[in-house]
Amino acid sequence: MTDIKAAELIFICFMLLQGFVASLNCTSPTPESLVDVLEKNVFPKKLVRPVKSFSSTVNITIGITVVGIIGVDEKSQTLTTLLWQVLEWNIEGLSWDEEECGTTRVSVPREQLWVPDINIAEYMDEDKAPKTPYVYLHNTGHVFDDKPLRVVSSCRLVIYTFPFDIQNCSLTFGPYLHFATDIRMIQGPTPEQILKESQDVLQTNGEWELAGISVAPSTLALDDGSYSEIKYYIILRRRPMRYVVNLLIPSCFLITVDLFSFLLPLQTVDRSSFKMTLILGYTVFLLIMNDLLPVTGETTPLINVFFSISLALMVGSLLETVLITNIQCSSSQYSAVPRWLSVLMLRYLAVVVFLPRKKKSNQTTVFLNPSLREPAKNSSNTEISAIHLQRVFGDTPPVKPPPEPSLDELRKLSRDLLAIRLQVDKHFQGSKTSQEWQMIGIVIDRLLFGLYIVFIAVSFITIICLWSKHYAA
Repeated sequence: MTDIKAAELIFICFMLLQGFVASLNCTSPTPESLVDVLEKNVFPKKLVRPVKSFSSTVNITIGITVVGIIGVDEKSQTLTTLLWQVLEWNIEGLSWDEEECGTTRVSVPREQLWVPDINIAEYMDEDKAPKTPYVYLHNTGHVFDDKPLRVVSSCRLVIYTFPFDIQNCSLTFGPYLHFATDIRMIQGPTPEQILKESQDVLQTNGEWELAGISVAPSTLALDDGSYSEIKYYIILRRRPMRYVVNLLIPSCFLITVDLFSFLLPLQTVDRSSFKMTLILGYTVFLLIMNDLLPVTGETTPLINVFFSISLALMVGSLLETVLITNIQCSSSQYSAVPRWLSVLMLRYLAVVVFLPRKKKSNQTTVFLNPSLREPAKNSSNTEISAIHLQRVFGDTPPVKPPPEPSLDELRKLSRDLLAIRLQVDKHFQGSKTSQEWQMIGIVIDRLLFGLYIVFIAVSFITIICLWSKHYAA
């Protein structure tokens, strides 16, 4: 009975020794000998954590390298990247002699060892990266696991400053099942080292550039327990040149053309048709370039505000042109200009818009026949009869000869020609009321032109300042 208990005690001690101190002894320094030893002492224990006690914690050192930025989808709020993930941990008690086994490390199938269940919390799709079946096992028990990952992760994209936006997306690495008492995540390389290595090996040179990387250890606390995590922040900056060339510069050109259309004379050019053509062209331009614009989220991007302001300015300038055209073409049908409006427009606002006051005409029309005064009584010209001229020079009127038929016809013809001339002058020069309305239209046109310039300058400078502020931050 005593011999049986002694044998059991020796067997138990041997098993504990085998579990806690797995020092491998190779028969020869060959790969076959090392593999045989690993198959007998290490590979069968892949079902549990490689620790001497269940209370021990496995320290997992993690490091990543950003190899490629495949794309950012604003609509689905996802980021697709290609990473190199490096995991390192130790198998407690495992070791072998380099001279006895012939090497300090050996590559073994990943399935033959215990591998931590490290997962990315922001995963949105399965990993479609090529599989690497091997890991390195060192003679000190250190395991080196390096594999590529194609990560489709969720990211809260802020597109307010598009296309000058900077996105900050997080990737949280941690065990899916094991608590912090079982697996503890430890940061590997520093953020500066990760950023430098990533920029050196980055394969993509598309719309996004890697601006920075930061690392922050964290702990996820739940009711059942806490989880150890490492959170990486991937900072991406958009290259805006594509959108500046295809969207912003053409819009600025169209706004500039609409601005200079105010210089077209209303009397000879149909300004409204020109502006309607501009609005139609700008609308077609926005429809064609709609695919380049981001899908709006919680906030409206500044570029959408820019396009809305540009279109509103074009429509406003068209309405202003319609108003001024109506004043210019229908002024003869309007009643007299109210005195307050005439004083406000022609005396004060005309000075503001640098419109010189029209000088009064000094033209004098002389009528040698007093009978011709009646058709011209509404004219503003000075009428001087022949009798008055004779009185001024002191001449005595000659004796009126008897009327001749031919002379009467000439006088009648002269009156008709004078009436025609007065009507032509009235048609081309317009009445006093019509001229005042036309002057008011010109003042309003210049005033709105100045306000148009001021509004464009203030709006665009504000948008540019907001873009610059967020881009610098």
